[in-house]
Amino acid sequence: MDLFSTNCMKITPVIMSGGTGSRLWPQSRALYPKQFLPLVNSKTMLQNTLERVLDRGSYNNAIIVANEEHRFIVAEQSRQIAADLNAIILEPVGRNTAPAVAVAAFHAIHSLANEEDTLLLVLAADHVIADLGAFQSAVQLARAGAQANKLVTFGIVPTHPETGYGYIKTSGIQVLQPVEQFVEKPDQATAEQYLAAGDYFWNSGMFLFSARRYLEELHNFQPEIYSCCQQAYQQATRDMDFIRLDSALFSQCPDDSIDYAIMEKTQDAVMVPLAANWSDVGSWSALWEIADKDKYDNALIGDVLIHNVSNCYIRSEKKLIAGIGLHNLVITESDDAILIAHKDRSQDVKEIVGQLKAKSRAEAKRHRKVYRPWGYHDVIDGGERFLVKRITVNPGETISKQMHHHRAEHWIVVQGTAKVTQGEKTFLLTENQSTYIPIGEVHALENPGLLPLHLIEVHTGSYLGEDDITRFKNDINRIKNSSPAELILQN
Repeated sequence: MDLFSTNCMKITPVIMSGGTGSRLWPQSRALYPKQFLPLVNSKTMLQNTLERVLDRGSYNNAIIVANEEHRFIVAEQSRQIAADLNAIILEPVGRNTAPAVAVAAFHAIHSLANEEDTLLLVLAADHVIADLGAFQSAVQLARAGAQANKLVTFGIVPTHPETGYGYIKTSGIQVLQPVEQFVEKPDQATAEQYLAAGDYFWNSGMFLFSARRYLEELHNFQPEIYSCCQQAYQQATRDMDFIRLDSALFSQCPDDSIDYAIMEKTQDAVMVPLAANWSDVGSWSALWEIADKDKYDNALIGDVLIHNVSNCYIRSEKKLIAGIGLHNLVITESDDAILIAHKDRSQDVKEIVGQLKAKSRAEAKRHRKVYRPWGYHDVIDGGERFLVKRITVNPGETISKQMHHHRAEHWIVVQGTAKVTQGEKTFLLTENQSTYIPIGEVHALENPGLLPLHLIEVHTGSYLGEDDITRFKNDINRIKNSSPAELILQN
């Protein structure tokens, strides 16, 4: 039976969530990048992406490929919108989109063993698509090409001569247009020529193709990537709800994008035009472009007061921002940093991030609030020999048994019920009750209730670093390998 003779094959979304979004600092940071932020509405960009593909009539459960440091954020944000996932695959190191999609393809074939194949809809976790109807229509048009063994990319119909995107040149006027060339980001004059020509489209980085067809072409053109990804997936381990790729094997994989590895080499690349008010939200000026504005072209988010201000993007998260006599600026504040930049220079924010990294400053990597599998903690004050955290433990979750060699801890319950293990004792604490954990004492914390547990934790001691900890961890189980027919392509 011809696999591609049916129109009923479901699509498995593959969401790439490994970026760092450095040009949106200080909100976006290495441990909490832009895809996990509510930048355009009340939901995060990852959540908006997941909601585009929640229709169970058309889509299988999504596969998310993420940096292992983001695993708990991905899991929690998916849970918040009740998005059932096929898998969260964790990359020990970033190796670009070609390897990321390869491990997702191996897993899709493995997990959907009753089907001969599935179509993979490759999406970035941090894109804005305002016209959902146009997006779904384009996906359905692309489905026909993917089921006919084509590798389909989505080209954004350009609205202006953009220099920040790569372009796709096509030939023909049919719906599935053969790809003639992928071109790099142009200068202004070249971008204007592309716009005038009418056969150049912005490269969205979104694709639709069958899992087996993608792996076939990867094996043909990049056998080293194919082999590394196959072995890294075969030796993956299951850690709670996550699939951890073998670190040593995946680290050996070449770093390459889908465009370079396959799309520029295959004879079966086609493009579907997409006009859906798309943006990759690559800078603060890009956010200003898609935001609602006042009559003076100001995008004002949060607690902001202005006088004689125009053409600005001003974002407040915790503090009141007051602006007077400003034009064409970006002003945004987070819990520990403020950015002020000319809007036309917002792409240069990454230069500040580079300086922060060079000085090993924490502001380049993390926010005050740090997410853990059990909830999160937020550093609210600190000094030479003390640190104060606000801790939230989700219902039913436990902070693992541990001990510290250089610090003592005081726990004060603000809301909820805490089940405390302290040495050989286990007891309950409720609102306004507290306990003291001496240096060197083994302890654990559990929320046995149905509501979040909120407490204040005060550290005191000669050394307060996060590495002063001995944990007692659970074992992890290796994924069962599938049969060769399911996991390994026959050549």
